[in-house]
Amino acid sequence: MAFNQTQQIHQLWEDKKNILITFRKNGAGDAISSAIALLLFLERLGKRVDVICEDFVLPKNFSFLKNSDKIRPAISDLQKFVVTLDVKETGLQELSYDLKDEKLRIYITPKKGFLTRDNVRTAQSDFKYDLIITVNTPDLNSLGGLYENNTELFYKTPIINIDHENANEHYGHINLIDITAASTAEIIYELLKNLGEEYIDNGLSTALLAGMIAATHSFKLPNVKPHTLSIAGKLISLGADRDKIIRQLYRTRSISTLKLWGEALSHLQSDKETKLVWTSITRDNFVRSGAQETDLYDVVEEIISTSPEAELIIIFHEHSAGGEPPLIHVILHSNKNTYDAKKLLQNYHPPTGNKKQSICVISGKPMKQVEEEVVREIKKQL
Repeated sequence: MAFNQTQQIHQLWEDKKNILITFRKNGAGDAISSAIALLLFLERLGKRVDVICEDFVLPKNFSFLKNSDKIRPAISDLQKFVVTLDVKETGLQELSYDLKDEKLRIYITPKKGFLTRDNVRTAQSDFKYDLIITVNTPDLNSLGGLYENNTELFYKTPIINIDHENANEHYGHINLIDITAASTAEIIYELLKNLGEEYIDNGLSTALLAGMIAATHSFKLPNVKPHTLSIAGKLISLGADRDKIIRQLYRTRSISTLKLWGEALSHLQSDKETKLVWTSITRDNFVRSGAQETDLYDVVEEIISTSPEAELIIIFHEHSAGGEPPLIHVILHSNKNTYDAKKLLQNYHPPTGNKKQSICVISGKPMKQVEEEVVREIKKQL
């Protein structure tokens, strides 16, 4: 009898020991919370788990989630290079090494006789991970350098792909995709409920509910269905701290973040014909507000929530660290999945991200010029 997807996933991770959980570069609340929920669940099963997202910086309003500080920005110790030395005939008297001019030299002194290159064998160990789980990630390229620099790992390791977006390319060995769900966290709840609901404690349920609330803007989006609300109620009964989630995601804002919102909203422009909304944030805006680039997560969410009619939202911002020539970051968000954000920025190499949100960096041009050129280009494509 054929297994259903839940049974296939259970069978796949049953004998795995080292699991990598990852999500798209610049992943937001649903991706972060879903990854944390899986981390907590799999650790309860005795698995060794790493959560890695390229260049990840934890948004302050998600730092309250249990083990959120375990998400790392880069991969390490992926493989080991193994040197095997046959000392059966010579024995071993001394072993030492030094590192000079970025070259490692190993010194081996036999007890008797001598060693030759025939005594030496080299090899690479297996990859550190024996299973990869991706969450809220439409394609492998969305992982950025984590995938591009480790393609062999992704080719040789089984992948469980969990997502709720219809843009997902079904690249996994198992693809748990439900486009009727309002969030990836909602799908993960259904999976974990069937595989071990007794492990869903207050920390895990809070992570899942946080993902659902973040993805639906506190259940305000039109894709929220009665089933979604039913799951939210179930998570609260399992210990999810709804009040804390709302307080952290929507009611706890630093003065600097509020000032940055004000700067962004004061520069807001729109085009009714194309339903395009954009704003710009200069280096001086960062300095005056005291905000950091990580606060832009909140700015994007605020503009989305205050511009429900907008189909495309662009944020232009100068790199806050300064330097010459100036670096202008362009964040393009497709609010209703009407347009492919990454495709719209294809003329600005290399855009990163996915169909919903894409980012590119333009150097050597002032903010106003970049703003005019990009808006004109996108309008032309529309």
